[in-house]
Amino acid sequence: MDPVRVLLVDDHALFREGLASIITGQPDMVIVGQADDGLEALVKAQELKPDLILMDITMPGGNGLEATRKVKAALPDTVVVVLTVHNDEEKLFEAIKNGAQGYLLKNIRSETMLELIRGALRGEAAITPVLAGQMLEEFRRLSHNLPTDKGEPIETLTFREQEVLAQVATGASDKEIAEQFNISLHTVKSHMRNILAKLHVNSRYDAARYARYKGLV
Repeated sequence: MDPVRVLLVDDHALFREGLASIITGQPDMVIVGQADDGLEALVKAQELKPDLILMDITMPGGNGLEATRKVKAALPDTVVVVLTVHNDEEKLFEAIKNGAQGYLLKNIRSETMLELIRGALRGEAAITPVLAGQMLEEFRRLSHNLPTDKGEPIETLTFREQEVLAQVATGASDKEIAEQFNISLHTVKSHMRNILAKLHVNSRYDAARYARYKGLV
């Protein structure tokens, strides 16, 4: 069989070099390209059509979560596995929602990483047991917080609060929302407090889930 064609996406050149050395040492894998931000990742993915992309999240030139969504829209057969330092349930859920087949932390051992990404290529979820446990716990928690009726009115939110909530649901930070609407960071935080109170949820992540559930994004 032809070797698995791999694209590496990370803004740290030294980490990419180490990862490339591990991948190159595998008889069933070959590195076809590297990128250091999300935009370059999308361009190279469309050009090279890799079988597998190992994708970082936080990069100065383009968010890896958004890049994952765009890559999967353009190349649905390409497997994307996020490889990150962020042990964050919200980013984990966002990555899976955007089409990632796995979410691995960079402190993982190389043999475990290789085993999991080979599983991802077979259609399995490349998630360590610890993160899988966190996902189960989050699903249990959300089952008690999400509304059960999609027809429940959301009119209690002002138009601007709905705009802010929609941005939160896309993963935007308070600073990015402030810049988007040309308002102060203090005003954004005030809107968020109002949104949480009106929706009767406890966290920004619950509010984002609610927004997606209601079809605001």
